[in-house]
Amino acid sequence: MIEGIKNSTKAKMQKSIEILENELSKLRTGRAHPSILQNIMVNYYNTDTPLNQVANISVEDARTLAISPWDKKTIPLVEKAILKSDLGLNPTTAGEVVRVCIPPLTEQRRRELVKVVKEEGEKAKVSIRNVRREANDQSKALVKNKTISEDDERRAHAEVQKITDQFIEKADKILAAKEKELMTV
Repeated sequence: MIEGIKNSTKAKMQKSIEILENELSKLRTGRAHPSILQNIMVNYYNTDTPLNQVANISVEDARTLAISPWDKKTIPLVEKAILKSDLGLNPTTAGEVVRVCIPPLTEQRRRELVKVVKEEGEKAKVSIRNVRREANDQSKALVKNKTISEDDERRAHAEVQKITDQFIEKADKILAAKEKELMTV
C-alpha cells in the first residue's frame, strides 16, 4: 500500500517537472529553436492546426528559423499566425520559405524572462508540495482505517518527504540552468 502511494507520488511529481521543462522551453533565449513556435496555431482549412503539422520548421543559423509549409497556399496563413502570436516575431517570406529572425534580447528583457522563469519554478514547486500533501493524506486515511500502523505512517511521511526534496532539488537545477542560459549574452 505504501509502495503504491510512493510510486504514484513519484509519477505525479515527475509530471510536474515535465510540465516545468515544457513551459521553460517556450521561453526564447535569443537563439533560434523550433520549440519557440511550438504553440502557434495556423487556420488551415478553417481548423486551428499546430504549425509543426502544416510545415517543416528548421534552424538556419543561430538567430533564424526557416519554415517550409507543405502546402504552398498556406504561406500567408503561417505568416499571419506568427504575427498574431505574442512572441513578437516578424516573419519574412522568400519564395516558398518563411524565415523568422529572432532578435537579440536586451538586458531588461532578460531580467523579465528570469522573473517568468522563477514564477514557473514556484508553480512547479507548489504542485510538487500539493502531491506530497495528497500522499500524506492518503497515508493518514490508511491509519484511520487501521490498514497500517502509525509507525508505518511516520515512515511513509519520511519517505514522501525525501522524494519531495529530490524533486524540489531537480526543479531548482532546471531553473538555475535556464536562468544561466537567459543571462548569457
